Amino acid sequence: MTFCVGLRVREGLIALGDTRIVKGDEHVVKSKLSFSTKETRHWWLMTSGLRSIRDKAVLYFEQESELEAQKHTNLFSLANCFGEQLRRVRSEDGSSLAASNYAFNLHAILGGQLENDSSPKMFYIYPEGNWIDSSEESPYFIIGRTHYAKPILDRLLCFETPIRSALALAYLAFDATRSSVTDVDFPVDMILSNSVQSRTSFQRFHEKDLSSISSWWNHELASLLLRFPTQPFDSLFEAKSF
Repeated sequence: MTFCVGLRVREGLIALGDTRIVKGDEHVVKSKLSFSTKETRHWWLMTSGLRSIRDKAVLYFEQESELEAQKHTNLFSLANCFGEQLRRVRSEDGSSLAASNYAFNLHAILGGQLENDSSPKMFYIYPEGNWIDSSEESPYFIIGRTHYAKPILDRLLCFETPIRSALALAYLAFDATRSSVTDVDFPVDMILSNSVQSRTSFQRFHEKDLSSISSWWNHELASLLLRFPTQPFDSLFEAKSF
């Protein structure tokens, strides 16, 4: 399976994607995050779904975006471009995949800023090639394993969240997911696009790099649980048994 999350806050963009791909009882490590940084333009793309669809669509997309760089000066134009390549792959491979009972299930998150974008943008692209834009009211997208990460993001993330805190939330969303499933795990790829500093950086983290953070978080949660205000439940402990 997959866990990829993109966050858009006022100070910039964050992308985080796990690298585990499970095949039966085996797993391999492959990035689900592609990116390009050139002078005044930068973008990143994360995907979930069949690897064969992903590799072909991304290859077509990267070729088209390079050849038509002058044409794509807004990120929504790149979103349209990737949608077109998805539909191209569906027309080429969709019937054969369906005949083998495979769903055409590629979802993607595209983020970045091109020459004519006034600020960083982020889009969720569906298997059909259509997309939706992020907003101040909806500052994150998740693809792949979504259920375990949403509670922490829904409770604590907003558009005004400082980018360092947003980065922490992205990691905690991943950590909650990998703690609950076997097909999401380290290494994890992360991209930070900081609008304030006008810089974009990439790094891959292994479990040993971030284990101290996970241990600290578990310890803090356990400590908070001991201080949880359980007084409203006192009547349960005082009531007669039946």
